[in-house]
Amino acid sequence: MEEAVIVATARTPIGRAYKGSLVEMRPDDLCGFIVDDLMRKVPELKRDDVDDVIIGAANHAGEQGMNLGRVVAGLAGLPDTVPGTTVNRFCASSLQSIRMAFHAISAGEGHAFVAGGVESVTRTLGVGLTASDMNPRYVEPDRADFINLMYIPMGLTAENVADKFGVSRSAMDEFAKLSQDRAVEAQKNGFFDREITPVTLPDGSVVSKDDGPRANTTLERLGQLAPAFRPDGRVTAGNSCPLNDGAAAVLVLSRSKAAELGVKPKARILASAISGLAPEIMGVGPIEAVRKVLALAKMTINDIDIVELNEAFAAQVLPICQQLGISIEDQLNPHGGAIALGHPFGMTGARIMTTLLNDLETLDKTMGLETMCIGGGQGMAMIVERLG
Repeated sequence: MEEAVIVATARTPIGRAYKGSLVEMRPDDLCGFIVDDLMRKVPELKRDDVDDVIIGAANHAGEQGMNLGRVVAGLAGLPDTVPGTTVNRFCASSLQSIRMAFHAISAGEGHAFVAGGVESVTRTLGVGLTASDMNPRYVEPDRADFINLMYIPMGLTAENVADKFGVSRSAMDEFAKLSQDRAVEAQKNGFFDREITPVTLPDGSVVSKDDGPRANTTLERLGQLAPAFRPDGRVTAGNSCPLNDGAAAVLVLSRSKAAELGVKPKARILASAISGLAPEIMGVGPIEAVRKVLALAKMTINDIDIVELNEAFAAQVLPICQQLGISIEDQLNPHGGAIALGHPFGMTGARIMTTLLNDLETLDKTMGLETMCIGGGQGMAMIVERLG
């Protein structure tokens, strides 16, 4: 069976939705740009040798509509003979795209895949469906055939998790400050410069840094923020990820193709897993997904050097770490996470993989785990081993 290896990564800076640095960029153009940049990093691979372009997005509407993967392939300068597809596993859409490349290579169905994702909350308004589009069996609890609150706002799921696991407001704010502090320091010392491709805007200006990290974050300021989703709640704008725009992609090859081309792999993919749970507590989806992927890899959490967990909300990060035995000090998101950097839904899976490989190289570590919760009630995880 062929091994799947990641040979290159690329990502844009992350812009704040509606008011940030990438508001003038179409998401399809942004993703086409980053896929083109990815391919330029591996000139040994002919563009017509790409087997598929797999692009994730959470909202398939407006400029993110149609078959975005096929659209992006053309915008990236790939020939018509290279196909493209679009996937949606909401927050984990581009991690799913990497997983699909991993599976295809393992099954012997190809040797070269572009796996990535994009999200522009600005340009799609973050809306994939309206209230009138929602199935009433997921909306009206009094119905005899009611199933669950599939469409529940994500902020309310964070409040539910905080209630269920007894996560205090002060603990959330303390973690949010830690995320900001780590990201600010990483941005200052050039860590993210090693993974970001600057974007030239229509007016000719260049964006080269993430909008999110806030150097002036203090516990006092975080403590002054009002609850964002429930009047008596604990979840605020400060201890949650913001709304964002951005794109990222990774190039996944079979190990034999990498050897044939003389390309040195960054990492090999060891295992991936998906899990489901009630949508109302979707934030703790990674707990079961991580348990599954560790079992598949025949590992324990102590075998993992670095865990990159998507920080949708501090409310869910803390119980996940407690339940799985993840050390916040020694393993978790060493250069900050989504609370500081942002979470462009379709981009995030590939962005986190890009950062995880940067973590492993920068800190000279070997085993990395990426995991994230998923709107609608799922969790996803993937383990990689740094090579070289």
